[in-house]
Amino acid sequence: MLHLPGPPPIAISLRRSARARRFSLRVSQVNGQVTLSLPTRAREAEAMAFAQAQEGWIRAALARMPAVVAVGHGVQLPFEGRLVTIAPGNGRSVRLEGDSLIVPGEAERVAAKVSAFLRVQARNRLVAASDHYASQIGRKVVQVTLRDTRSRWGSCAHDGALMYSWRLIMAPPRVLDYVAAHEVAHMVEMNHSDRFWAVVDRLFPNWQTERAWLKREGGALQAISFEKD
Repeated sequence: MLHLPGPPPIAISLRRSARARRFSLRVSQVNGQVTLSLPTRAREAEAMAFAQAQEGWIRAALARMPAVVAVGHGVQLPFEGRLVTIAPGNGRSVRLEGDSLIVPGEAERVAAKVSAFLRVQARNRLVAASDHYASQIGRKVVQVTLRDTRSRWGSCAHDGALMYSWRLIMAPPRVLDYVAAHEVAHMVEMNHSDRFWAVVDRLFPNWQTERAWLKREGGALQAISFEKD
C-alpha cells in the first residue's frame, strides 16, 4: 500500500502481475479505490514515483466520483430505475405509494428500514431472474446470497451458488437482469472468454447497453449511504 500525502491523503493499493510490462493506474468507479498495477520485480520506490507523477490525474478522477447521499426523510432514492422520495407515514411496514417510499417510525431508523426493504425486494427479483436464466441453459441455482459488495455486482461459485449486490434493486430492471444473466453464464464458462460472452449473448441479447449503464452509473448507487450518522 502506498500513500500520497494530502490534502486529502490518497491510499493506493499495489497489484503485482507477471503479465504487467509497465505501471498503470485505475480508479474504481464503484468505490473510488485507487490501484496501481506493476511488474512483479518493480520496486516500490519506482511505483511511488509513478504515482506522484500521476497525482493530478488521480485527484481529478476522484473528484468526479459521485457525492455521498445519506438516506433519510425527504431524500430521493432510485428504486428499479426510478426516483422515489422517502417520506414518513403511518403503519408498520415500508411500502411504495406512487412516487413515495413510505417509511413509518422514528427518523433515526429510516436508513435501516429502507435497507431492509431493498434487500427483500432485491432477493425476490434476483432469485426469479437467476432461476429464469439458469433454466434456459439446463442448470439449477443452488443458492443466492446478497451482500453489500463494493468491488463487484455479482459472482458465481463452481457449485452454482450465486452472490449479488442487493444495490442492484436500485438500478433499472434490465440492468439487474443483465447481471443475473452474466453470473448464470458463468455456470457454463468460469471465465470471460469469447465462449462466455456467447452464452451471455444467448441469454441476454444486446447486453452491452446495460453493462455500459453499470459502468457509468454504478458509482452513484454505491455512494448512497445507509449507515446511521
